[in-house]
Amino acid sequence: MVGIVDYGMGNLRSVQKAFEHIGEKAIVSGEKDVLDTCDRLVLPGVGSFGQGMEELQKRGLDTYLKERSKRTVILGICLGMQFLLSRSFEDGEHEGLDFVHGQVVKFKEGKIPQIGWNSVHGLKGPLFDGIEEGSDFYFVHSFYADTTDEFAIAKTDYHVEYASAVQSGNVYGVQFHPEKSGFVGIRLLKNFLKVECI
Repeated sequence: MVGIVDYGMGNLRSVQKAFEHIGEKAIVSGEKDVLDTCDRLVLPGVGSFGQGMEELQKRGLDTYLKERSKRTVILGICLGMQFLLSRSFEDGEHEGLDFVHGQVVKFKEGKIPQIGWNSVHGLKGPLFDGIEEGSDFYFVHSFYADTTDEFAIAKTDYHVEYASAVQSGNVYGVQFHPEKSGFVGIRLLKNFLKVECI
């Protein structure tokens, strides 16, 4: 069973529906005892980094996720991926969960936010099993992950090359929305269900 972490923000129902579509039970909860019953966790997100981190901290979910990551596979989606980094410079400077060393910074060129389909390349790891190099996923974001190749498991070009998917131990993150990305997004979610703990 998948636990979708509810901290008061994010596209919770659309992510839940995507898992239900592939026959996987998914529950939405911000209660730690409920999330404890789940085999793996998803951290979705839409909105601002600072407010989102504040809500996670208020509920004690920041420390909870760090503890669960030692024994549970976790997937951050969109803002949920950005939370995984060390810090963000969206509306000031805010500390992140620091699973992935790096920072979240704003695009300086192009139409902002980036909205629509874009390709991913340099695919690595089990999350992308059976997904072709250069596959298109659906993006909506104004900020991106500035991190190193050590953590990047996929990259995307939008006036700058950036990490559109990351991994650190049992924790994965994708900047795009798999639940809105058609067949390849569904394939990625199926792969997530098969990823084994390190």
